[in-house]
Amino acid sequence: MARILVCDPIAAEAVEALRREGHEVVEKPGMTPEQLLETVPGFTAIVVRSATKVTRPVLEKAAGTLKLVVRGGVGMDNIDAAAAKEFGVDVMNTPGASSIAVAELAMAHLLACCRFITRADRTCKEGKWEKKAFSKGRELWNSTLGLVGFGRIAREVAKRALAFDMKVVYYDPFVEGTSDLPVRKVDLESLCRTSDFISLHIPFSAETKHLLGEQQFGMMKQGTVIVNCARGGVVNEPALLEAIKSGKVFAAGLDVFEQEPPSGSELVASDQVVATPHIGAGTEGATARVGGEVVKIVSEYFRK
Repeated sequence: MARILVCDPIAAEAVEALRREGHEVVEKPGMTPEQLLETVPGFTAIVVRSATKVTRPVLEKAAGTLKLVVRGGVGMDNIDAAAAKEFGVDVMNTPGASSIAVAELAMAHLLACCRFITRADRTCKEGKWEKKAFSKGRELWNSTLGLVGFGRIAREVAKRALAFDMKVVYYDPFVEGTSDLPVRKVDLESLCRTSDFISLHIPFSAETKHLLGEQQFGMMKQGTVIVNCARGGVVNEPALLEAIKSGKVFAAGLDVFEQEPPSGSELVASDQVVATPHIGAGTEGATARVGGEVVKIVSEYFRK
């Protein structure tokens, strides 16, 4: 049986299921990098979500006993995959478990940006009635949504956008230009030039860092809306702030940031930004599905 270190919270039912199978499960969420280095030796499996970073030093400390790292979620940029391979550690994730939750948050950001939801709510709570100030909202209907990336989450966003009678285009060099959905594949420049709304659904890597930057914002329509519920760093935040100030970008909905938490960020402070603290997978349903997938992965792996 495995000795499992759970570094970020997962469903209590998942932890109990692992224990019923005879695994030793130690839950230590919220560790500092230094505490993780002290704790990790002797474990055969590590479970993380998005907060904990499994770096080369962590893998080196656990070398000899660690066999498996499970990322409860989609992206795996918080795990040094190259170092894991070097130390003979398998890395697995739960890509389908949180797709619906993240897709729904992306749609929520689109709507919040269009209709000034957060600002209107705040002023109402302050006893104000600023109806005129919020009378120039935007509609999703009959507009074009550009999806940067067309994996599981982006496809779920596309389904919902189509229900709003939006036209959907996508850019993804790793996906064939065929789909069972009525969407169209384009290059990144075409997506930037023709989209009224742009939503990002790509992992962070050297290739995707600042994929949307000053050049791409310059190509966009006046008043484009940007949503990023994917990964911090795929949007150049200073360039986005300048695009907002110039009016090129009408509003931005951001769940992820290059630095988290984004303390003292002028971008976050902008009235034209709807900011949430990396809560894309933060629903009861997604948490339960992630936990179930983690149990399945660990159970099947250690039955070999």
